[in-house]
Amino acid sequence: MKNNAEIQRVVTFLNRQEIDFLDKIGKDALFSTGVKVSRAKFIAWLVDLAQGLQLNGDGIKNEKDFEEKFFQTIRQQLHRTSPPAIGEKYL
Repeated sequence: MKNNAEIQRVVTFLNRQEIDFLDKIGKDALFSTGVKVSRAKFIAWLVDLAQGLQLNGDGIKNEKDFEEKFFQTIRQQLHRTSPPAIGEKYL
């Protein structure tokens, strides 16, 4: 959450596996840093990450489309910021 001026409450439905994942990364953060990070904070950070990648909803109809678009966007961002490997040319 980059702008805390207008925080809205969002209710979401997650399955047990998704909740367990959020709890696990929260515990990892707590034990490694001593800082408690809430489920809501991790979800907000994921939204901020997607915004920072300039992810959009074009062509997304389902979870598979979203996953493909997400990884495609990450690859494009990495390609723009990484120097070419030995023998590789800039496009």
